Amino acid sequence: MTGKVIIFSAPSGAGKSTVVNHLLGLHPEFEFSVSATSRAPRGQEQHGVEYYFLTPDEFREKIAEDAFVEFEEVYHDKFYGTLKSEVERIWAAGHVIVFDVDVKGGYNLKKYFGEQAMSVLICPPSMEVLRERLIGRQTDTMEAIKERLDKAQSELDFAYGKFDVELVNDVLEETFAKSEAIVDEFLSK
Repeated sequence: MTGKVIIFSAPSGAGKSTVVNHLLGLHPEFEFSVSATSRAPRGQEQHGVEYYFLTPDEFREKIAEDAFVEFEEVYHDKFYGTLKSEVERIWAAGHVIVFDVDVKGGYNLKKYFGEQAMSVLICPPSMEVLRERLIGRQTDTMEAIKERLDKAQSELDFAYGKFDVELVNDVLEETFAKSEAIVDEFLSK
């Protein structure tokens, strides 16, 4: 293995994608690792840009081929995972890999990459704030939001103490500044 890896994980709605996109804009040497998923595209999402969209059966075939660094069935038939080919592609370009993944995926990636990786857990200031953010997205039903909140609480309970850095995303500008400092320190090692 070669290269460095930066892993951002968080429960849905905590702001990890916002932080990742901010950092990608500052660091031309960073490249976002596009995950594979078996869920349907949302809005304007495109295959190979936001995700590699696979059917559940295609995802299972890739699992059988040992094509993933890590994967998880987050919900029934809703798989997410990191393709080995994606890691190889980014490192071959000489870039730092940036992951935007769920909590268990982040934990598994850190275990896989070890000291080559820095793992950051982005936490909401409270479950109530997270609930408001999920409602504000206007992409889910209230039933789906409740499911996401229940999952978020279990993810946070699982994750505490298992990541290199825990970053509370309360005031976005402060979160950006802290994430920049964390990344700069890791890259200087």
